Amino acid sequence: MDKIAALNEILQLDPTNAFARYGLAMEHVSQGNLPAALTEFNTLIGHNPDYVPAYQMSAQTLAKSGQTEAALTRLHEGIAAANRTGNAHALAEMEAMREDLA
Repeated sequence: MDKIAALNEILQLDPTNAFARYGLAMEHVSQGNLPAALTEFNTLIGHNPDYVPAYQMSAQTLAKSGQTEAALTRLHEGIAAANRTGNAHALAEMEAMREDLA
């Protein structure tokens, strides 16, 4: 069974499983399927709004897709989530990415 099928199987049992949803999104990124990855990141954030890595990686994916404004918006949301959760490392990385994109 491939990674996508295995992760989808987990998500059928628990659609809010942040680890599996993030893994699925990242697998789509690694396979170059950026629209599917963005869909999974959006679903993940909808279910788990404090899952900071999803903001950071979806912003990178949006930027890679040429969607700079959407990436900046996602970074703004991610910075807020990093502040809420006290994730200083991700906060610093997202602030630096925001400066690079702006």
